[in-house]
Amino acid sequence: MNEELYIVFENYLSNELSLEERIIFENQLQNDSDIKEKFEIYKESNQFLKTKFSPETVAFKESLKSFATESFVENKPKKGKIIQLKTFVYAIAAVFALFFGLQIFQNNSPEYGDYNQHEQAHFIERGKTIQSLKLAQEAFNNKKYKVAIVNFELVLKEYPRPEIKYFYAISLLEDNRFADSELVLNDIIKGKSIYTNTATWYLALSKLKQKDYKSCKEILLTIPTDYENYNQVEKLLKILD
Repeated sequence: MNEELYIVFENYLSNELSLEERIIFENQLQNDSDIKEKFEIYKESNQFLKTKFSPETVAFKESLKSFATESFVENKPKKGKIIQLKTFVYAIAAVFALFFGLQIFQNNSPEYGDYNQHEQAHFIERGKTIQSLKLAQEAFNNKKYKVAIVNFELVLKEYPRPEIKYFYAISLLEDNRFADSELVLNDIIKGKSIYTNTATWYLALSKLKQKDYKSCKEILLTIPTDYENYNQVEKLLKILD
């Protein structure tokens, strides 16, 4: 390995080498297949960071560069020379270790899509609301939530029943209308119907979908253990802990 090779690679890609140093390095790339191979690996990993990582992670790479520079400042290479060292290997290893660590963390974060298995809507059709209620039911069950919302709103004008509000709130949530959905869910919760606990669960899922994990957890903790789907509550709480 090349001492300070990682720093030279970085300075070359950042156009921070002098003209003379750049010419020397490019000659080495042409004549030394080992250095060329290591440079290609570094260049690919550098591009990978820029396209895949957040600004915070790119900042980490810059810190790594600074660390390497400070650690070997006393061993600054002489003109026309690139001294060999193990820093390149450790730097690349650290970068990829960080990437896989972040991937594991991201994969462990709960996702709304893991919990939005909704029950099918099934209403008893009544009077002149039959057509709109039927359309709302069919649209909801076929995951056409925008259509469901329009028809639920027509029905709710005459029949503001909890079960209709419940499916309406889920449709709003699926359409990312979080504030509207939460307004309806809170209304159901205040009404103390048989949908209270389920509405609370969906209120937590709304926060989850918005990645507000703190609020999600706080809401989950208010759901009583006798809730019929409490196993799902426990599952999500364990992931959030």
